[in-house]
Amino acid sequence: QVQLVESGGGLVQAGGSLRLSCAASGRTFSRYAMGWFRQAPGKEREFVAAISRSGERTYYQDSVKGRFTISRDNAKNTVYLQMNSLKPEDTAVYYCAADIFPRVTTDYAYWGQGTQVTVSS
Repeated sequence: QVQLVESGGGLVQAGGSLRLSCAASGRTFSRYAMGWFRQAPGKEREFVAAISRSGERTYYQDSVKGRFTISRDNAKNTVYLQMNSLKPEDTAVYYCAADIFPRVTTDYAYWGQGTQVTVSS
């Protein structure tokens, strides 16, 4: 069982930056790949980024490549999403998720409660 708690969301102007954090409970964090997803009002939840258990491999949605960076600190049981050059279309609730293998689909075993990111134009 893994419990995930996101933080770091907020309101930012277009072109600004935010760093999201997702803290995981338990001592088995390094056994899980981690993903970030987002869901805008009236839209389906979509993949943003994922990272392997060791952190050696990362994956991104095309629209965030070059702007977002996913990373993890296994000693702190935390995964991060650094978001730069934010755009109004990045506005959504951002969720972190955990499972054995990283993937772009939403069928991760564990999910956090989400954190709101709002980008004003």
